[in-house]
Amino acid sequence: MPPSSNMLSTDAASSAGGSAMRNLTPHEIVEALDRHIIGQQDAKRAVAVAIRNRWRRQQLSESLRKEVAPKNILMIGPTGVGKTEIARRLAKLTGAPFIKVEATKYTEVGYYGRDVESMVRDLVENAIGLVREKERAVVEVEARVRVEERLLDMLAPQPTSFNDAADDATEQYERTREKMRAMLAAGELDQRRVEITTEQRSQPVMMGVEMDQMNIDLQGMFEKIMPKSSVQRELTVAEARQVLFDQEAEALLDPDKIHAAAIKLAEEVGIIFLDELDKVVASDSKGADVSRQGVQRDLLPIVEGASVQTKYGYINTDHVLFIAAGAFHSAKPSDLMPELQGRFPIRVELDNLTKADFARILREPRSSLTKQYAALMDTEGIELVFTDDSIEALASYAHRVNQTTQNIGARRLHTILERVLEELSFEAPSMKMGRVEINAAYVAQRLEEVADDEDLSRYIL
Repeated sequence: MPPSSNMLSTDAASSAGGSAMRNLTPHEIVEALDRHIIGQQDAKRAVAVAIRNRWRRQQLSESLRKEVAPKNILMIGPTGVGKTEIARRLAKLTGAPFIKVEATKYTEVGYYGRDVESMVRDLVENAIGLVREKERAVVEVEARVRVEERLLDMLAPQPTSFNDAADDATEQYERTREKMRAMLAAGELDQRRVEITTEQRSQPVMMGVEMDQMNIDLQGMFEKIMPKSSVQRELTVAEARQVLFDQEAEALLDPDKIHAAAIKLAEEVGIIFLDELDKVVASDSKGADVSRQGVQRDLLPIVEGASVQTKYGYINTDHVLFIAAGAFHSAKPSDLMPELQGRFPIRVELDNLTKADFARILREPRSSLTKQYAALMDTEGIELVFTDDSIEALASYAHRVNQTTQNIGARRLHTILERVLEELSFEAPSMKMGRVEINAAYVAQRLEEVADDEDLSRYIL
């Protein structure tokens, strides 16, 4: 194994998944989030400080580092204003292990639903993916060399035996093999077909319970005893190259060291986004109270800090950053259990989106909806252009419909734009037009009737 595959230390684990965190100041984090998310500066500042504090903690002495706990964040605001997107972009920006879970899924079955600890196991799985991807990059060169040799063995198999006196035959075989190597590198053999063997292990399902819901010890036992089945597959060289690369890269990796590094990475820089926290507040409906209060009680030790058993070892959640979110329309954060409230000391309220916000959302982000639709139409040879007045009109309709019907935030723009461009999307392959301009008049033509009819817009927009 390469030296870089050794188990990562606390600092190394942090850098493996979050090297960008080392040099990002809060200002830089907010600027990076601004490129994708409009407004909500208070929430951006809160998460930026939380991420910077992780870097600061890494600079402390070992004894003090253990004492510094993350300041978990509670985001309060209606749907569609950017709560989830801020957390998701933040994790992508820092390279941290990240999962999003809905608190309501733990109330779905019986009183307690799925095991609340499953969110931590999912976080470890995400961290393993990050570490494995990093380690695969380290062994990539050696793995590709091995793949080339295996493909040559299939394309130019060595004779079973050579006559001792037939040195010429040996030299001829080597020349043939080198010639095939050059053709393989040039892609001239990509359509040749070869036969390879792949292995897969069956995943048991017992009485409707899938593997990830089984007891951890039971999972490990089944994984060891379940037989592997070998499958012969005939593929082109181009297809086989990727399958063989996966096999060879896997053979070069040390699973135990990857798992240990991933657990350390999840412990140090993991982020769990807990959505719909307001939905587990006890209500007047007595039937739901037991379930919701039970979920809060189960969440409490995980957020406080607990050792959770996974099939890769124990993970401690003391330094995992929890970002919770909820609309809190019919409940208040103070309705949560006092102990759980105390574990989310940073609270930020996200604003409702205004008409100006909708216009900025359509114009400014790197992957705004207007840019996405323009790129999609470009594949049909159509240059799609949104005029300034069309952007203002789209923003106005989105804001108006949100005010008169259910407020779904920025997601309303998806519905509005799909409605406006429905005919163009359908006719695009046969139009053969070079340029299509969307202006305010066209937007009004497509939306006015629906938007004016409140009952109709409730179902269509």
